Amino acid sequence: MAGPSKSLVLDPALQKYYELNANRYKYFRWTPRHAWLSFVYMLAIPGALTWVAYKTEGKYELRGKRKGDTIAEW
Repeated sequence: MAGPSKSLVLDPALQKYYELNANRYKYFRWTPRHAWLSFVYMLAIPGALTWVAYKTEGKYELRGKRKGDTIAEW
């Protein structure tokens, strides 16, 4: 009962998609859009998050706060 069925028909469109996805690196081309997105995701976003982290380091102390206490230390 177990095992592959002989009547299984694979969808050619899905097979083409799987093949394209497995070989995606062969079809990649650098375009202005790809360059811009790479810059944003590799430099701009981490840089902005790092800047915010340094600007707010030590400003908020959430441990040991009681009702009515302020969150900001300075």
